[in-house]
Amino acid sequence: MSEDLQIRKKDGSPYRFMIVDDSDFILKSLKLTISLLGGEVVGESKDGNEAIEMYKKLRPDVVTCDIVMPTMSGVDVVKHLVNLDPDAKVIMVSSLGHKEMIEQAVSRGAKYFIVKPFKPADAAGAINTVVKKLFRHTA
Repeated sequence: MSEDLQIRKKDGSPYRFMIVDDSDFILKSLKLTISLLGGEVVGESKDGNEAIEMYKKLRPDVVTCDIVMPTMSGVDVVKHLVNLDPDAKVIMVSSLGHKEMIEQAVSRGAKYFIVKPFKPADAAGAINTVVKKLFRHTA
């Protein structure tokens, strides 16, 4: 585990992440990615509606969200989360073939996106950079 990827809040506690993705493989990959960062996964959801309810209860620091899911798209999830919490920090996870949907998600409040497939170490580097920018006071 690379110590230079580790990110912590100002008080030394780990960032709290919620993962929203309908793929077991991506859920596992993102959990590994977050562990490389020293973060804590506080919630996992495979469904947009469940993710919104989970967000209300958990209020994670960062949400990673798939763009294409059954029942509700990641674009709609972002819209709902930002309506609930204008400061919600959402990082989209998508394949390159969904460029228009990624642009919609960003226009609705997503902060960044990670392209699938990804290597956990590469995604950890990208998330590390994004989290440092989003939480400037801890960088």
